[in-house]
Amino acid sequence: MTKGRFFQEVNLPEQKSYADGVVFPAVLSPASNTCSFIEAIKAQKPWLESLLEKNGVIFFRGFHVETPSDFNDVVEAFGFPEAPYLGGRAPRTKVVGRIYTANEAPPDKRISFHHEMTYVPDFPNKLFFFCEEEPGSGGETPVVLSHIIYEKMKKRHPEFVSRLEEHGLTYIKIMSDEVSSSYFGGSDWSSAYMTDDKNVAEERAAKQETKLEWIENGVKLITGPLPAIRIFGKEDSRRKTWFNILTLLYSGSRNDKTQRPDTFAMYGNGDPVLEYDAIEDCFRIMDEECVIIPWKKGDVMLVNNLMVLHARQPLLKPPRRVLASLCM
Repeated sequence: MTKGRFFQEVNLPEQKSYADGVVFPAVLSPASNTCSFIEAIKAQKPWLESLLEKNGVIFFRGFHVETPSDFNDVVEAFGFPEAPYLGGRAPRTKVVGRIYTANEAPPDKRISFHHEMTYVPDFPNKLFFFCEEEPGSGGETPVVLSHIIYEKMKKRHPEFVSRLEEHGLTYIKIMSDEVSSSYFGGSDWSSAYMTDDKNVAEERAAKQETKLEWIENGVKLITGPLPAIRIFGKEDSRRKTWFNILTLLYSGSRNDKTQRPDTFAMYGNGDPVLEYDAIEDCFRIMDEECVIIPWKKGDVMLVNNLMVLHARQPLLKPPRRVLASLCM
């Protein structure tokens, strides 16, 4: 299908098709060799937004996006407000404009499925990813429709899901005085709250429903309770989504049935989350339902963060450089 003189929808073998007619993700390429990506975005923005609302992810392939500055121009062309990474857990470095590195955890480590910043009440609505350096092997960014995870978990583990819906989750995070790039959540508190002043950090945290308790060499963050299941979409298509980071909170191995000692969650009523078999099953469901498209240099992926969870596969053969931008 061609949309005017700008975009054509293409098919990749990795895509999934659903009974409601959704092809996930949508993949767009230039309709002609003379197509300007920036001009195309501006001309077709309402259609692109409706496609994102319907499909959850738009994967752009074959457009002329070579550098971080090119990527910044793409983000700016959409005109979405920038989402500040205030309170963010992952170490990131600004590259140019609104463009940052993606998670700087060791590239050979997998990052499990999550919605971006579910641990604060003000999370981004949209995410952009850009492949500046194509991986030799591995390093993909899998995506999965969140309402499908919710529906399957509700069917298989109804009592667990009911507890999540009733009580929500409180997130606890121990954040150091220093950045650690050894795992996905290694930001230090001054970077997370963009200040070296503890009073300012407390004020900014409070606006995110987060309490800071200062400890030796760091701070304990307590956020919530926050909904673990959220409802998104227009009135005629509202769906419940798996809007939590429980699968991120295992302490390394998925077979190790404990949460990380420095980052964990409890039910909003204070009870511990002990349903590790259900969480392990959630891993399996996510792996079964996700789509994994290998990155090519110049690819841009636009993700509806309200509808879709994303992850990161281990990098098997360097190099890899994927950049990101968060938007409201």
